[in-house]
Amino acid sequence: MTTETFLEEHEIVFPKLGWSFHIDPTAFTVFGFRIQWYGIIITLGLILALCYVLPKMKRFGLDYDRAIDVIIFGVIGGIIGARVYYVLMKWDEYKWDWKAIINTRNGGLAVYGGIIGAFIIGYIVARIRKVKVLPMMDITVIGLLLGQGIGRWGNFINQEAFGVNTDSILGMTGGTIQRTISNNMQIGGDMYFNDVKMLWEDPVHPCFLYESAWCLLGFVVLAFWSKRRKYDGQLFLMYLSWYGAERFIVEGLRTDSLMLGNIRISQALSAVLFVLSVILQVMLFIRRKRDPESMTLYVNTEESHQLIEESRRKRMGMSKEDAKIDSGKDLDILNDDDDDFDMSELSILNDDDDNEDSSDEKQEADSSDEKSDDNKEDK
Repeated sequence: MTTETFLEEHEIVFPKLGWSFHIDPTAFTVFGFRIQWYGIIITLGLILALCYVLPKMKRFGLDYDRAIDVIIFGVIGGIIGARVYYVLMKWDEYKWDWKAIINTRNGGLAVYGGIIGAFIIGYIVARIRKVKVLPMMDITVIGLLLGQGIGRWGNFINQEAFGVNTDSILGMTGGTIQRTISNNMQIGGDMYFNDVKMLWEDPVHPCFLYESAWCLLGFVVLAFWSKRRKYDGQLFLMYLSWYGAERFIVEGLRTDSLMLGNIRISQALSAVLFVLSVILQVMLFIRRKRDPESMTLYVNTEESHQLIEESRRKRMGMSKEDAKIDSGKDLDILNDDDDDFDMSELSILNDDDDNEDSSDEKQEADSSDEKSDDNKEDK
């Protein structure tokens, strides 16, 4: 077949659905500098994740002013880690080409590298700023799933991170996809080298769509469970098992996996993280059953209350010394009007608040008692 039979480079088609799109990866140009949709989508995912995470800090017992520093440096560490991981895995293509190494406008960010970088830098800053690590990780992974779910659409625009051929109704193809397959199936190409059998004429698995849907569903699940978590670090372990299971399966479909010999690195790492997280969750479940008091949530501790109250006083204009409070004093932080998770936020869940039920029952009981007293007085 000749290259004239390829689709137009920026054309994306879902043949069985009858959908066709024409999307240029360059959104617009500023002073000759091309702004890519990939970067815009990644940024949008990050902003929405922050919009969800920041108002929820108090629910996890975290001081907003301290935690924001962890998030900022964690994001920076994540971007650096994602690029470093990718470049190291493809070092033969980047050898000392510093311009190519720092150019991320056309993709080249590895998710696991980003997670590793974010948690390493975030952990260091958390220790410096005296932010409890496990609660911080719990709230962070909820936002991370939201950001990942949105960010994967950057792969759709770039026509990358696709899977092997499929006759599924969701199968997709595109001009860039076809050219990538054709080039890489040639002798010396990545697909040829990794023994991946592909036909450029046939549709491929939209792996970006699978991962996006799974991450957004995971966001809903973890957000729902955030009010029901039993110990600090539970949401983080749930994230590892949730994302690890999906990535293990989807990575097996992809044609661009980072390889170490015959091993798909991300698939192997996903399997390890899934198994370890499940084992730890079972162990911690048993431990909590035996000794519930040993696994008190940080949000319920006096230390957490004190730090949040001191931060509140500083924002009111108090000096650092005046804002300090003695241990054991009553702390005015019981009115959480900004951090309770309302199922209406997601518009798909219906969550009855047990506290409200208890309050209603109490009011009914009080009303009944008042009627009883009135009857006695009448008599």
